[in-house]
Amino acid sequence: MAAKYQQLFLQMLKENEEVLGEFKILHDKYATDPNSYQDEYNEEGEKILDVIRKYEDMLTSHTENSGYGKYAANLSDKFRSAVKLIYPKLDFIGVKKA
Repeated sequence: MAAKYQQLFLQMLKENEEVLGEFKILHDKYATDPNSYQDEYNEEGEKILDVIRKYEDMLTSHTENSGYGKYAANLSDKFRSAVKLIYPKLDFIGVKKA
């Protein structure tokens, strides 16, 4: 059986297949030409970050409330790492054009 963060990651991909697929196309365009796509990437990326945060919160909410804050942070890091395998430029959402 997959770890909890992997299960939620796969659930996120399945439940948001259309919007995440569209963002992947934009993400790949951004990776090849950041200056041309930065504004659109920032705008659409904020929506994607909301989706990611929703599932990340689902993953860590019970853990943080039970006094295992450090464990929750590790789960969150693992979840984000899985997301970055698909969207390596995720951290560039919100960057201003030069």
